[in-house]
This record gives sequence, C-alpha cells and structure tokens, in this order.
Amino acid sequence: MAEVKEVNKSHNGIEDIYTPVTHNPENILEVNKLKKYYPIGGGALTKAKGYVKAVDGVSFNIKRGTTMGLVGESGCGKSTIGRTILRLQDKSGGEVLFNGEEVHSISKKELRKLRTKMQIIFQDPFSSLSPRLPVGEIIGEAVRQHGIVPKEEHEAYIDKIMASCGLQPFHKDRYPHEFSGGQRQRICIARALAVNPEFVVCDEPVSALDVSIQAQIINLLKDLQEEYNLTYLFISHDLSVVEHISDTVGVMYLGTMVEYGEKEDIYREPLHPYTKALFSAIPMPDPNTKMNRIILKGSIPSPANPPKGCKFHTRCEHCMEVCKTTPPAQYDAGNGHLVACHLYNK
Repeated sequence: MAEVKEVNKSHNGIEDIYTPVTHNPENILEVNKLKKYYPIGGGALTKAKGYVKAVDGVSFNIKRGTTMGLVGESGCGKSTIGRTILRLQDKSGGEVLFNGEEVHSISKKELRKLRTKMQIIFQDPFSSLSPRLPVGEIIGEAVRQHGIVPKEEHEAYIDKIMASCGLQPFHKDRYPHEFSGGQRQRICIARALAVNPEFVVCDEPVSALDVSIQAQIINLLKDLQEEYNLTYLFISHDLSVVEHISDTVGVMYLGTMVEYGEKEDIYREPLHPYTKALFSAIPMPDPNTKMNRIILKGSIPSPANPPKGCKFHTRCEHCMEVCKTTPPAQYDAGNGHLVACHLYNK
C-alpha cells in the first residue's frame, strides 16, 4: 500500500497527490502531506482566482503520551494545522489518521463520538468561554451531552475535574468575567479534560498570560499529561516554552515544515537556516552572554503567491541557484531529525 500513490481531486478541485501511510500503533496521530488552501475570489458559479496556501504538504507523527511542539512566525499555518487535524476545517488534501482512522472520511455520527477523544485549548480563554453560562455548566455541558458519567455522578465528576485543574467547587456558580486570565485558562483546560480525551491541541494556550502564570499553566499541563496519559500538539511562538514541554519539535515556514525532530537534536544543533535564525532570537538570561543574532532580510512572502523552489530562498543568506527553482527534499540527519534544505542534499 505504501508504494502506491493516490491522485484525486478534493472538493475545491485541488490536485491531491500523496503516498498513503501504513499506520504505526505507537502513533496516536499521523499527518501525511496535509494541505489547507483558501480560495481567493470566486463564488457559486465562478472559479476561484487563486488560493492562499495556508498549509502546503505537511507531514509528521505524534507518539502516544508525548508532546509535539509546533513553532514558527505568525501566519505560517500552525493554528490552521491544529484546526484541520480536528476537522474544525475541511482539508484540501493529504491524510489525517487518528488511531489509524482517517478523520476527514468518517461520518458525522462517528465524528461526534471522536470529538470526546480529540479536544482543543484555544489561545484566548475569554473569547472561547460563553459569558452567559456559569463555569459548572461550561465544563459539564459536553459531559452531559456525551454521557461520560451517569447522571447521579455528574456533580462529583465535575468537582474532580475542576480540582485537577486547580479550581474550587464554589467556582461552579461563577461566570467567566469573574476570573483572572490564568483561572479562565484553567477553566478551558478543565472543559477539554472533562470528556476524557486522548489527544489535545494546545493552540498557544499561554501566549495571553503573564510569565509567572504561564509557568503555572505549563506545569499543570505536564501534570495532567502524566496523570491522564494525554498526548499534546503544542502550538506556540515562544521557543523557551516549547523547549520546556515538548518531546519533538516541528518548525513551520509559510505553510511547510522545514525541520522536524527530537527536541534535544533540534535545540542542540538546528540545521535549517530559518530554524537557526529563530533560535538566535531566544533571550539569554545571562546579560554578559553575547548573542549572535541572525537578522533575516526582507519580509515573509504572500502565501497566496509563494516563491518557486524553496519558499525560504528569498530571505536565506545561503541561497543557491537550485533553491530558486526546485523545492528541497527532506534530508534525514539521523535519529529522525529531518530538514528540508538543499544545503544537505548535495
């Protein structure tokens, strides 16, 4: 099966070419050549004038009980990947396998059951919580709808989940506007945890919080992962936070994955010029340490009209002629450390 290439047309007419993956039971999630394109112009009777290629052929796997960090500049497609994996948005191509099952091919009835196994924690805790519902109802609504526990155990179960997230029972009758930012994020975590998920997309869950509160939330996520055997996709632009919580790391640029590998390998020896530039911007706690900051020239190209060849070549100081015409293949530097750069494909 892995040798056969599938070619088909998705709902928006985009050609979809990929080699189907063979499911590995160790992986809870397998993403293969995932694409998400947004049409430009057009309508019911007219064709789109073009496409914004928010996600353009991204592949990675996440093992059970681990955390994958996804980093990159704003607008590179990190959040779009998370939402497309959960089928909050339709894909334009590729595969998303959750426990070996294609998420975008199952029926609505099967998807409803799958919703309890895949959850998301949003970036802004305030806008993602209904201002008209008390906290107890926000956390318990999905528990009741999906029948997670018997009716007589509902209140005790909600109390337990809230306690796991650092919330008190008397908080159930309060409304989101009565809480601080850190407490609201705890409510969002409790809401996601309440349906007993296996996989959680953390979409920049600490970027809107103070640094001291960030540490509390990150430690809470790590404790809950150990207690409930959770798997995380942790999306962030904060490289220090990603280093603290992740087991593997993927680096995104303009809709593509330019580098992927174990956290220790990525942080010890970044290979891609873009990854090196990102890591050079990490603040150093020692004021006497000299930072060798790499300043990228130019601006990020438009995802509606990305450069030919390597998408990063317009800002890369190592650009060669081949970079301008040919997209780079992935090079394995060992231990699953993958980099898409012509510097390593000689």
